[in-house]
Amino acid sequence: MNTVIAFILMFGLLVFIHEWGHLIFAKRAGMLAREFAIGFGPKVFAFTRNETVYTIRLLPIGGYVRVAGEDPEIIDLKPGHHVGLEFNEFGKVNKIIVNHKTKHPNARIIEIEEADLDHALQIKGYEVGEEEKLVFDVDSKAFFVMDERETQIAPYDRQFASKTVLQRAMQLFAGPMMNFVLAIFIFLILGIIQGVPVEEAQMGEVIADSPAAEAGLKEGDEIIQIEEDPISTWEEFHTIVSSSPNEELHMSVLRDGEEIALTVVPNEAEGVEGQESFGQIGVYKAFEKSILGTIPYGISQTYDTSKLILTNLGMLITGQLSIDALSGPVGIYDATDQIVQTGFTNFLLWTAMLSINLGIVNLVPLPALDGGRLLFVGIEAIRGKPVSPEKEGLFHFIGFALLMLLMIVVTWNDIQRLFL
Repeated sequence: MNTVIAFILMFGLLVFIHEWGHLIFAKRAGMLAREFAIGFGPKVFAFTRNETVYTIRLLPIGGYVRVAGEDPEIIDLKPGHHVGLEFNEFGKVNKIIVNHKTKHPNARIIEIEEADLDHALQIKGYEVGEEEKLVFDVDSKAFFVMDERETQIAPYDRQFASKTVLQRAMQLFAGPMMNFVLAIFIFLILGIIQGVPVEEAQMGEVIADSPAAEAGLKEGDEIIQIEEDPISTWEEFHTIVSSSPNEELHMSVLRDGEEIALTVVPNEAEGVEGQESFGQIGVYKAFEKSILGTIPYGISQTYDTSKLILTNLGMLITGQLSIDALSGPVGIYDATDQIVQTGFTNFLLWTAMLSINLGIVNLVPLPALDGGRLLFVGIEAIRGKPVSPEKEGLFHFIGFALLMLLMIVVTWNDIQRLFL
């Protein structure tokens, strides 16, 4: 599989499924989702469907769903402004022309005295040269027209802030949640393709010239005892081997119904930064085909991978892992390149791990991330009133700038490690 294509497909899938979660829950709550974007920066491709503009943008560093009310609305109609009004068949305003009004000869030109597009959905004002005040009802799906671009108005009941704490929390949580759902689905596919691991300490593939191969272990062997300890699961077997580098381990092995004795000396493998070395003997788990078994397998693999990522995140926060352990887009691309060469199933596994990682990182309560915004919703639930939009906006702006700085540092570290 071509690495560039694989990386684009993987990145696109991870971002799409994350943002799709935000989009679906926004629409279910009745929010107006203005834009669904993959990437940042200039638009490469765009189309509009069901009130939402779907865009692909130039820089592949994320994505977003822009919901009405999350950011200040672009157009504010103030007293004294002149606008053009066009009407639908029911006599309600369906277009508010902000500029270039001469391009709309059928529009009625109004000087605004008062405009309420949040609640009353009315515009009050005067036709130019007239003294009679007029009141116009505005359709709830009317459009602003500015520089020949149409933007749908957002009454308050379509805005993010109008929804309940639970609805807002679910809309924010839905993105990371869908990343976990995607991971479970990928593990289900892997379970169907390669089978699910058996619970017993049964040997799968034995790597050539490994300690296991030199000791005489073969595929299908089942470890039933190590030293004086009975072994019934792979986890028990793995725990003892991992904690015994360079030590002789006397094993009782069940092969074709007969019990034999073997002695294995695990190699010592270096742990990642900040972790101790561990023992390994060069064997893989045995797998079996089980359609029903794929469901608990998908859930358990997602749970175990989440625990591992959370452990590493905790080590990063406490300083046990340095920032050099982080990878940005360049490092992820390089890892993807190596993994693609090893086969499709490993690529699927890598995609699932990145999906879980994306879900967990987005739930960290940092500014500009879903977790940071969930933090403010939680504060509102406790206080009974929201934090002021100005303070929250400043918090997220500063956080976003710091995240971009971190991204630059991590990317530079990747470039130094790989190319310099």
